[in-house]
Amino acid sequence: MLRAMQCQSYLPLGSWMQLCQSLPGSRGTRSVYLCAASVPGELSSVYRTVTLNLFCPQGSPVPGGRCVHYQGGSQEHSIQASSSRHGLSQLRNVASSGAIKKHQKSLSAWFSHQPNEERQFGPSFSLDAVHVDPVIRESSLEEILKPSPDLTIQNQLQQSCRQIISLQNLFDVDACGRQVKNVVLYGTVGTGKSTLIKKMVVDWCHGRLPHFELVIPFSCEDLSYSHAPISLRRLITKKYQHLRDVVPVLGTANLKVLFILNGLERLNLDFRLAGTELCCDPSEPVPPSAIVVNLLRKYLLPEASIIITTRPSAVRRIPGKYVGRYAEICGFSDTNLQKLYFQMRLSQPGCSGEDSAGSRSGEQENLVEMLSRNLERHNQIAAACFLPSYCWLVCTMLHFLYFTRTVPPSQTLTGIYTSFLRLNFSGEVLDSTDPTNISMMKYVAKTVGKLAYEGVMSRKTCFSEDDLQQCFEVEMKTESELNLLEVFRSDVFRFFLTPCVQPGKEHTFVFTIPAMQEYLAALYVVLGEKKTLAQRVGKELSEVIGKVSEDVTVVLNIISKVLPLRFLPVLFNLLKIFPRYFARLSGKDRDAIANTMAEELFKEEDYYNDDVLDQINSSILGVEGPMRHPDEAPDDEVFELFPIFMGGILSRRNRAMLEQLGCSIKNLAAFEIAKAMKKTVIRNSRKGLPPTELMDYFFFLHEFQNERFTAEAVLSLRTVNLSSVKMTPLKCSILASVMGTTCHEVEELNLTSCNLDTSSLRILFPVLLRCKALHLQLNSLGPDACKEIRNLLLHDKCVVSKLRLANNPVGEQGAQYLAEALAGNRSLTHLSLLHTALGDQGVEIIAQHLAKNQHLQELNLGYNSLTDTAALRVVEVAKKHATLDKVHLYFNDISEDGKQALDTLRMDRDGVRALVFLTAGTDVSDYWSNILNVVQRNLPFWDRDRVRQHLALILQDLESSRRQTANPWRKAKFLRVESEVKKMLGKLQHGTL
Repeated sequence: MLRAMQCQSYLPLGSWMQLCQSLPGSRGTRSVYLCAASVPGELSSVYRTVTLNLFCPQGSPVPGGRCVHYQGGSQEHSIQASSSRHGLSQLRNVASSGAIKKHQKSLSAWFSHQPNEERQFGPSFSLDAVHVDPVIRESSLEEILKPSPDLTIQNQLQQSCRQIISLQNLFDVDACGRQVKNVVLYGTVGTGKSTLIKKMVVDWCHGRLPHFELVIPFSCEDLSYSHAPISLRRLITKKYQHLRDVVPVLGTANLKVLFILNGLERLNLDFRLAGTELCCDPSEPVPPSAIVVNLLRKYLLPEASIIITTRPSAVRRIPGKYVGRYAEICGFSDTNLQKLYFQMRLSQPGCSGEDSAGSRSGEQENLVEMLSRNLERHNQIAAACFLPSYCWLVCTMLHFLYFTRTVPPSQTLTGIYTSFLRLNFSGEVLDSTDPTNISMMKYVAKTVGKLAYEGVMSRKTCFSEDDLQQCFEVEMKTESELNLLEVFRSDVFRFFLTPCVQPGKEHTFVFTIPAMQEYLAALYVVLGEKKTLAQRVGKELSEVIGKVSEDVTVVLNIISKVLPLRFLPVLFNLLKIFPRYFARLSGKDRDAIANTMAEELFKEEDYYNDDVLDQINSSILGVEGPMRHPDEAPDDEVFELFPIFMGGILSRRNRAMLEQLGCSIKNLAAFEIAKAMKKTVIRNSRKGLPPTELMDYFFFLHEFQNERFTAEAVLSLRTVNLSSVKMTPLKCSILASVMGTTCHEVEELNLTSCNLDTSSLRILFPVLLRCKALHLQLNSLGPDACKEIRNLLLHDKCVVSKLRLANNPVGEQGAQYLAEALAGNRSLTHLSLLHTALGDQGVEIIAQHLAKNQHLQELNLGYNSLTDTAALRVVEVAKKHATLDKVHLYFNDISEDGKQALDTLRMDRDGVRALVFLTAGTDVSDYWSNILNVVQRNLPFWDRDRVRQHLALILQDLESSRRQTANPWRKAKFLRVESEVKKMLGKLQHGTL
């Protein structure tokens, strides 16, 4: 990942471009470090030989390193010639007792535990199974403090990497030959510090860290909550009870111990003797911060090794003389590491669910290949994936888009982004030394959220240095605010904003992931941060008056009992007026949020974009095809996720997670916004939306997670047109979930050309049961899908009356399933099997079962390669049918004799209409326009040569019938129809139809 700024006081407040600094390890490195555990599948044979033996000294100084003079941070590399037999005996007894083995087992269980967000990748994924180490670069205090060069991402990718150091070399001797004991490992938010430490501990537990006999990890956040004096030995046994037999020999036996202090920024350390006294006795009770200070001073357990992780802003809290080596975690600064991470994550057997061993494995490989190609283009996503955290987010998004078969309430896009922020910011305070103790996420919502919102409103994604100054610096008034800003710039800025990679825009900033801009803008609005100056002053004044009025009320009540002053009650009521009036204004703020949501959700200029899920997919995997020329005008920016995130943030689950991040949204506020939305969102949805916008509306309702609101919104939709929307399993699940909030019948559901398959029909089964008119044309539905349709039509709750299956490869086997459905169904009146490859055998099967049906009124068998025999057979059955009066047979291989026989059957029983040609004897068919319209609508999906042949036959038939009639009116009708057919033939020949 891009190296975040490391200088706070040295950076001028307005010099935001100084943040564009070089990322060590991002410039061409090809070093890859994997865990020793075998990787399932093909990766095992490739990477099993690359092992990670952490902290094994190589005995050689760092090339090009500098000799740093300090005391206590590194010691002369010396080994005791001998040790007391008593100490060795104690050590052997401890080891044989199994105390350390129990400690290892306990640590392994704790540190191998994955959060809920990781479990969606299946049981095969675990931290111990696969892991890609981020790039680590050796640094120095001087380099941390000096201003960073102004480099863009392109420069960072092109320059060679220097001073790369591996994990196993962190405790090697320094350039002066002295053994390193204290290592500070620092990195910005999201670079993978905590994950690296967890992996290190798990490796030691499994015997893959042999250099240390005992590893004792401490969380500095945990230590910061305790101020009571405690001894080091008591602290260890309090956290790890299995070590109670080992603690007595600490400092006396030759035991190689590694202390891990994770998250040092949470502790306020004072290295002055006046602030923290010296202590060398591990049994003496002192505050936890004093224990840490004396461990780092090497005054307490000087032989112990220590590794400290921290954010860049807190590195200077430890005097340089106590640090043996500084190392910066640079994330996945090499795109090869990003590719390796994606290949491992997305190729896991459990990643795609139960079907991963079969057909889904090909889809996993295809995703990895598309993602790799997008990374090779040095797209903006490659810059984002410098941070391992964003690699995790990309994998989670792809899992959500491609491998989601059912959508539980917890599985929402907003929930993924909120969980992502919780994984990186939960419990994080921006600056532990600041008295306000503002949470990091709350600060981000107020500052970065403002920038994101202004970008959404002005429809821009690139921000200049002036834009950053307006959002971050314009309201800075106090020293505390300036300090918080410096910490933010040093530790967090790179997590959300990164230099743009587009040519000509290298000195502007964009959000690391485009959707993050819309999420933060939505959070900014929903939290109520979008206020005018008058609103902010009014709120503060209302709170002050509200508090003062309580005190004044008590005083006035006492005075009124002593002095009969009539103006006191009036004064008391006046004090209460302002807070009540402001409460009403706050209610109007809720209306404004609802109006903003509705306005952004139903913007007409976004009506014909892809739906938001397809937009996310394209932003991750890229768009296949030629790349845009640099001089070509860019497309307008689209922010359709913004209102969807607003709704998602208001859901109860997301509000609970945001509460953990310090961003509180009250239940009353969410209720009032939902109430105001009913007047705006539902009303606008009734106007009729294009298919892609309607899919976005369903997605919004799913994200909102308000069942009562969703039910009311769905009840207002009687027809649902999603034609040409690519209905992935995820979209089908969302549609089924949203429509499942009610039980009302749907007049029409149009799923034409939606890439449906058998699994899609299974997911949508409860919805399809309630649809009167069902359009399933152009979906490549074969025999297996017809089996699902049979089950649908035979269901006792099925209300489908019109079913269109045109242009699907139904075939003879599919015809068998549909025939069984016709025999038992009682609701179907219109069935279209136009161009479904039935053939004579398929139609014969349908004809055999048709007699058992008592409700069908119209049957379309056009363009199915039927011959005279099959056509006559089905019309003969139709003659005897109680309700069937129209059979479409045009564009079949019916001869002239067959046509005459069909016409005879039509004359024998009035009411049975077999639509074969555009003529009916010596007259034009009443349905000639319907037939030509069907041809014109389906021409893009039919064989044009065959259509041309049929149209030529139709034209010949029209001319022959015109010559046979002497009626001038009929001749005029024939001429009109002939001209329409000739026009269609002409357009076919010229390729304009």
